[in-house]
Amino acid sequence: QVQLVESGGGLVQPGGSLRLSCAASGSIFSINVMGWYRQAPGQQRELVARITSDGRMLYADSVKGRFTISRDNAKGTVYLQMNSLKPEDTAVYYCHALFTSGYANWGQGTQVTVSS
Repeated sequence: QVQLVESGGGLVQPGGSLRLSCAASGSIFSINVMGWYRQAPGQQRELVARITSDGRMLYADSVKGRFTISRDNAKGTVYLQMNSLKPEDTAVYYCHALFTSGYANWGQGTQVTVSS
């Protein structure tokens, strides 16, 4: 069984930066797509960014130009560098992994709060 463990959330002022990390354990070489989703209170979970094993990236329009997703396939780790953070970025951020088998898994979530 593959586990996803996120880290790097916290409280930051508007305009600040945070870097989220997600480390997968287990069959990391069978992971196809890794990504980040977020869910704010009362809102549906939404895609923030995702990256394939060959480096193709997709971003939500709301984070383009501010967030950067990257991945280390050898370590089974995905990162989300978040710059110019806004209060509306406040949410629980979840790591997601989609395997070549079609199996998918979620991390436990990490809170990001943007507030002065």
